[in-house]
Amino acid sequence: MPQMTIAKALGDGLRAAMERDPKVLVMGEDVGKLGGVFRVTDGLQKDFGEQRVLDTPLSESGIIGTAVGLAIRGYRPVCEIQFDGFVFPGYDQIVSQLAKVRFRSQGKVPMPVVVRIPFGGGIGAVEHHSESPESLFAHVAGLKVVACSNAEDAYWMIQQAVETDDPVIFFEPKRRYWEKSEVDTAQAPAPLLASRVLRPGRQVTVACYGPLVKTCLEAATAAEADGLDLEVIDLRALSPLDLGPVFESVRRTGHLVVVSEAPSESSVTSEIAARVQQECFYSLEAPVLRVTGFDTPYPPSACEEDFLPDLDRVLDAVDRSLAW
Repeated sequence: MPQMTIAKALGDGLRAAMERDPKVLVMGEDVGKLGGVFRVTDGLQKDFGEQRVLDTPLSESGIIGTAVGLAIRGYRPVCEIQFDGFVFPGYDQIVSQLAKVRFRSQGKVPMPVVVRIPFGGGIGAVEHHSESPESLFAHVAGLKVVACSNAEDAYWMIQQAVETDDPVIFFEPKRRYWEKSEVDTAQAPAPLLASRVLRPGRQVTVACYGPLVKTCLEAATAAEADGLDLEVIDLRALSPLDLGPVFESVRRTGHLVVVSEAPSESSVTSEIAARVQQECFYSLEAPVLRVTGFDTPYPPSACEEDFLPDLDRVLDAVDRSLAW
């Protein structure tokens, strides 16, 4: 099987979707001639033309609003938001229009728009370039929200998102863009909205997504040297959450640690903790613990290593859970 970076896998996935369906368009700031800031769309405008790969003005509201109109006319736009912190000028269009059209029309008007957002920290960027706004979108009815963590998922999930008739907010872990892994382009992919057990274990369940999946897998490897057996679950979908595998795991382990870069207050991790404690109350041997970013604006890049959850913070939560 070929090895690809996440960025290359996303680009190849978009290319495959565009080859299958001439109604698929890619649009955003610098996605055409430049190939995107992270070069995810490199070569697409050259091969598909300026009518299908559109360099837009610097207006996120205009990008999303145009995509809504295109979707109503039968197209399948894929919008790139250059950085996570730039999405907020388009937030009104996403919440007020994109999320509501299919429901307002009683399903008669599909809204097959994908909004790609590189998210998270870890690249030493300036302000507005290292946000984790996924909880804001997960709370909006009418949106599907997903996050890939590896190249194979990136390749398949972007194609599945394009084929979905509901709007999909597609989060991409920017600090993992250049990491390679094997991609099986022949196998049938997992469902878009399904969680996946990446590492089976017996003692503690660790649920995570996006850029922190690698961190949690590394924590599980480190814990193994101390005789601990962690089960790592990649959530993949943040709305709707697929918590069946998490419930099943917690009923075996009795312990759950949820890991995310986003602040903990009123977050995806809060929802997971609440639902696991509702469904698995009698199986839990300790409270659900969370390892998250802090409830502050993202700090300057010189401080981000202290802000981001790391291997030591994950292992500390594991130890605290087992010591309860």
